[in-house]
Amino acid sequence: MSLLPHLLLFFLILASPSLAQLNSTASCPLNFSILNPLVTASKGATVSLYEKCRNIIQGLRLVKSSYLQLTNLFAPPLNSSEACWQAYQDLIAPILPDFDIRKSCGFQTDWISEGCMNITTKSQFEAQVPNSTLQTVFTNCNQSLLNGSPCALCTQTLGSLQASYLLGQSIGNLSDCTAYPSIYAAGIVNHLGPTDRGTEMCLFGFDFSGNSGARKNKNVVILVVLIVGGVGLVVTIGGGWFIYRKYKDLKIKKMRHEVRNLEIGLGSISESTTLVKFTFDEIRTATKNFSRDSIIGRGGYGNVYKGVLPDGSEVALKRFKNCSAAGDANFTHEVEVIASVRHVNLVALRGYCTATTPLEGHQRIIVCDLMKNGSLHDHLFGSMEGRLSWPIRQQIALGTARGLAYLHYGAQPAIIHRDIKASNILLDEKFEAKVADFGLAKFTPEGMTHLSTRVAGTMGYVAPEYALYGQLTERSDVYSFGCVLLELLSGKKALVMNDEGQPNLVTDWAWSLVRKGRTLEVIEDGMPELGAPEVLEKYVLVAVLCSHPQLYARPTMDQVVKMLETDLSVPSIPERPMPLVAEIDDIERSVSSCGSGQLSSPSGYQAFMFDNDQPSSSKEGETSSGS
Repeated sequence: MSLLPHLLLFFLILASPSLAQLNSTASCPLNFSILNPLVTASKGATVSLYEKCRNIIQGLRLVKSSYLQLTNLFAPPLNSSEACWQAYQDLIAPILPDFDIRKSCGFQTDWISEGCMNITTKSQFEAQVPNSTLQTVFTNCNQSLLNGSPCALCTQTLGSLQASYLLGQSIGNLSDCTAYPSIYAAGIVNHLGPTDRGTEMCLFGFDFSGNSGARKNKNVVILVVLIVGGVGLVVTIGGGWFIYRKYKDLKIKKMRHEVRNLEIGLGSISESTTLVKFTFDEIRTATKNFSRDSIIGRGGYGNVYKGVLPDGSEVALKRFKNCSAAGDANFTHEVEVIASVRHVNLVALRGYCTATTPLEGHQRIIVCDLMKNGSLHDHLFGSMEGRLSWPIRQQIALGTARGLAYLHYGAQPAIIHRDIKASNILLDEKFEAKVADFGLAKFTPEGMTHLSTRVAGTMGYVAPEYALYGQLTERSDVYSFGCVLLELLSGKKALVMNDEGQPNLVTDWAWSLVRKGRTLEVIEDGMPELGAPEVLEKYVLVAVLCSHPQLYARPTMDQVVKMLETDLSVPSIPERPMPLVAEIDDIERSVSSCGSGQLSSPSGYQAFMFDNDQPSSSKEGETSSGS
């Protein structure tokens, strides 16, 4: 009997920590009331379970940024976890009365108090990141983020920070390392605070596009701009006419001088390469006097003709329109680039022609081998019959990747293409991919980043950092390749307009499916000879990773080739800060302000298919079967 008191004491000791833990439950220090405006605005909206859980996560991150602002702490104490979940549940109960956050979304109670790499305080976070990087964050994120351009600059900076210094694993996708930079930027960096509308939209992905007041203000701004612009136009026309008359003779003399320089430059090229300099009469004969029946492609630069040379070989001839001596430097550049590069997956240049005729004026023409299978665009969206099988699509993807990798790492100096799109991927008789159209290519000595005020490319394919800020690197081509690969896998165009006239990007659509674990739904329905699911999934993940809006999240093209050719696994894909389609308006404005006429706009382009004189409804870029 003497053992009984000891046993009772033993069990009481075992139970005491649990009892103490129950008694130490604390109230929630998080202020969920700041979400009230968002909750009210979403009342009555019909959203999927995925969207509900996503909004729950983003709302929690916003609340945590406010908590960080007040306390310098990233997460509440562990013993307040239950109280915080209950507070959140009470907040959404009026609009989602039967929605249990933890059960529906699969969240564990303690996740709300856990974070990234054991970083719990502001000082710990700042110790993890170099001062120079933090200074860049303050420079780029301490401003209104309401518009797409500053938002993209900020999120790109935060993405680079996370990829470089916060490499820990996710904790339930609630306060993981991907979210920490946004929480820090909203709570500490941005002087407007986490509840500012621009901050909510940019850093936490909340959508206010349906707000009628914002649309009204936008219309007022547009009206003012039109009035001011009209007055300015009258003044400009008057002054411009005076200047034009005064300097007309000087411009003519300058253009003649440039023509002489061009002829000298092209003569030196022909001496050092195997290029053939065709006469204009030879070109005219090959194309049957530029017959309409010979046209196989039309686009922003001009027409592409099918021709036959005296030796019987079939060629594609690209004839530039609206030529003048002022544009001859670009033509010289294209001839130099194409003539200097040789690879099985790159279109080879056979020759060129320059001439001035009394009727046609100044002429510039390049001659390439004819690709009888047309372009990838023709097969995916044009008049080519039958769907491409998976083995052929896989071959095209690999060939395109190898061609780009050669441009970036095999050519000396390295070359950035700048206009990778489906219509610039040509296919020979064996469906071997040939990257074409180097008219916008740029040499990159020592792989340096270029900052350019002259942006070139095609809407839907052009990388955001290049379109918005002129930041050009090899990974700008990687982004475009990712868009083309998604087109190849899904059969969907890179950029389309919905019924309301709003743009939809295939990159945003594919990422939404990957996030939900529905990766294989990206693959086009009815694709012949489908491959193994794990291979298809890998290609989709590579495409989504390549088309990530943040530059440093993308792989290099040689890494892409290795992933597609070998068993090399695809790295985890960082969270995308906001739908890229939100930046379309800012991209267009940025390009306009740069003074570039080289960015193809979806609203103004009509593509012509192989052997078809009627325009299609394509809106990506120019289509040809030559270069």
